[in-house]
Amino acid sequence: MLSLPRLAALFSLSLAALASLPAGADEPRYNQIALRAEVSQEVAHDRMHVLLYSEAQSSDPAKLAGDITRTLNAAVDQARKVKGVTVSLGSRNSYPVYDEKGQKITAWRERAEVRLESADFAALSQLTADLMSSMKMGGMDFAISQATRKQHEDALLKEAVAAFKARAQLATEALGGKGYKLVNLNLSSGGFPQPMPRMAMKGMALMEASAPAQDIEAGTSQITLNADGVIEVEMP
Repeated sequence: MLSLPRLAALFSLSLAALASLPAGADEPRYNQIALRAEVSQEVAHDRMHVLLYSEAQSSDPAKLAGDITRTLNAAVDQARKVKGVTVSLGSRNSYPVYDEKGQKITAWRERAEVRLESADFAALSQLTADLMSSMKMGGMDFAISQATRKQHEDALLKEAVAAFKARAQLATEALGGKGYKLVNLNLSSGGFPQPMPRMAMKGMALMEASAPAQDIEAGTSQITLNADGVIEVEMP
């Protein structure tokens, strides 16, 4: 076993050898930079959603509930007969109506919803028009299906990576670097619908009276793919 003085001498010799090496010899110097690249594409909506509702008021809550139920059942039965249309029930609620003093219940009011969805805009538009003889429209909107969104996101992925590489090279050149290496890269998607004009109340009233099938302009949404990453720039 080496004595303490012998170990101290060897340790001092090692430190001296390290100190004799040139500082930073052949060691590249790196600077880390966070970058983002973004690519996007306008994609047409391929799903149509319609919200219809039945609302009524009566002093007899049992009769009111029965009338609403019959209206809903008829709407659901009619919607199920249209190929390609998905139908589901939305919210349903009832609440009391009070007199002017707010002390006595004079009637009950109930509202129930039916939700319709389809990729066949013409069929759903006609079904909506037919159902509005007994129901009212609560809203209409359009969206991109999950399958379509994934398809376009996959196509944008290569573009996002290529855009990130181009930006990384540009940043390297701006700093006067001789190269870079990728530290990490994260890919994320996003998107938002473009503004669409909403149907005016006057138009809805006319639609309820005559029930024509509405011409559909579904609009588009912007699908975006972001490439966020960090690079290390090698300086000369």
